[in-house]
Amino acid sequence: MRVLIGAFYLPFAVSLILAAAPAQETQNAQAALPKDVYPETFSRLQQIRGGLEGAAAIRLHGSQGNVRFQSSVGRDLTELAILTTAREHDQPYEWSLHEMEAIAVGLDPAVIDVVRHRKPLSGIGQKESAVVQVGREIFGKHKLSSETYARALKIFGERDLVDLADLMGNYAGTSARLTVFNQHMPPGWKQFLPLPFTPPDDIHPDSRSRLPLIQRPTPASATPPALYSRPLAPEGTGPAHIRRHGAGLKSLEASVGRRLMELAILVTAREHDAQYEWTMTEPAALKDSLEPAIIDLVRLRKPVAGLAEKDAALIEIGREAFGKHLVSAETYARALKAFGERDLVDMVDFMAQHTADGVLLTAFDQQLSNQQPLLPIQ
Repeated sequence: MRVLIGAFYLPFAVSLILAAAPAQETQNAQAALPKDVYPETFSRLQQIRGGLEGAAAIRLHGSQGNVRFQSSVGRDLTELAILTTAREHDQPYEWSLHEMEAIAVGLDPAVIDVVRHRKPLSGIGQKESAVVQVGREIFGKHKLSSETYARALKIFGERDLVDLADLMGNYAGTSARLTVFNQHMPPGWKQFLPLPFTPPDDIHPDSRSRLPLIQRPTPASATPPALYSRPLAPEGTGPAHIRRHGAGLKSLEASVGRRLMELAILVTAREHDAQYEWTMTEPAALKDSLEPAIIDLVRLRKPVAGLAEKDAALIEIGREAFGKHLVSAETYARALKAFGERDLVDMVDFMAQHTADGVLLTAFDQQLSNQQPLLPIQ
């Protein structure tokens, strides 16, 4: 028997209520947004084009060019952004190469020392101070305050601020690659970061990293690169050399499967307190057969004892690379044995790409729309 409620049959009334629920959830989420977040994008940037969200939508606001060399903010400030990123990740190889470049393009050595020694920012220029403060907050606190964001936006404008954040994200990813594979400076090159140093016993003498040297073939008619557009890294070292040992994401997926790749995203998100990326990824991870118990282990930072070898190795290498900025020889050896060299290089590269995206999501405070947050963070 159907029961009338006013002019509606009960089943129809229930369907109306259910249809209205998602819209109400979205309205509630919009009402709770921070004051500097737009309700149509749930981020600090307005919508440019529909169909994109997250980091891809944020990048549309940038110049889409080679930021390091072509940004209108100038080479001194792009090198400062890279140095800030290297310092906040305790990455001596990245720092040492870029300190020399920064001085060559006119960055004040006094500013470099402020970053090197994490000194207060009073006494340096307004632009320099804004770049360093943005990096310190994103990498040190995993959030960017409204005050710091507003100040940087006023100084640089939207396009250049997106470019600077994207540049810092890319070099945060580079830092992860260099850290996992323990890239060191070539013999005779000075390390300029004040970090404790113990000569490692698990690196190759020619590549100065945990990966054996792969020589790059020299083109028959090589033209010398333009000044300050050439690679900084000595041949056989650095991120480009690391990538020579991989085969790319298609190879990785065919070899290890989506389940482990989703786990890699979650580990990366957890170590960066990335609520948006975690919450958007967890349902996909469950769909790709990642066990709820393992998801909870990563979410709550529980010990990895008892896990399958690949799961445990992946979680540990992410925790050390992103949390400690140092991957122990034992952890690396375990991951190498579990994945093999090619897949480990590709997996770290995959995590580094998500690190880069995470910087943009943090800088522009990407919020969830109508999803319940799944990470236990404020």
